[in-house]
Amino acid sequence: MEIQRPKSKQPIPENAKRVFKGIIFDVYQWEQELYNGSKAVFEKLKRPDTVVILPVLPDGKIILIEEEQPGSDLVIGIPGGRIDEGEEVLEAAKRELLEETGYEADKFILWDVQQVVNKIDWVIYTFIAKGLRKIAEPKLDGGEKITLKHVSFDEFIDIGTDTSVRFIETEVTPKLLEAKAYPDKKEELRKLFSPEY
Repeated sequence: MEIQRPKSKQPIPENAKRVFKGIIFDVYQWEQELYNGSKAVFEKLKRPDTVVILPVLPDGKIILIEEEQPGSDLVIGIPGGRIDEGEEVLEAAKRELLEETGYEADKFILWDVQQVVNKIDWVIYTFIAKGLRKIAEPKLDGGEKITLKHVSFDEFIDIGTDTSVRFIETEVTPKLLEAKAYPDKKEELRKLFSPEY
């Protein structure tokens, strides 16, 4: 599966200089001419792209995670993480699914690809995984506490659209709101999340 990386709506120009290299974020700056002819320094962050995977169990339940990391509150999200340097997008999805849940999948469906924030060069690839097999226990990073949460399709939509819940994968929320508002969109989505291929 060849996956194209979408171009940023505000690309970092070739003449930009990296002025800071961090563990996750790099900062780039460049001089930009403004509409009145004056010039200003523009700035943009760059970080590794990420994958998130919505695993669908044979009984139709979807695996979400309750996650806590040092210095942050408990959140509900989707298994996933950073794409390592030199790693293919699908390989990262397979690795993150196994690390965070202990499952392998027969089928990965690319559901969504987004550059989420204009001022950050960062793509999130969202997959749906089907044909799951539990082959191991999760292998979490030292800074992760994760509990797997099996939810129904309707519960997934409710969690992803409830503003009182700390659901961190907000990039999928618009699709879930659309499903909540339009019965035909909800049925399309229900079919997509069906455990059958």
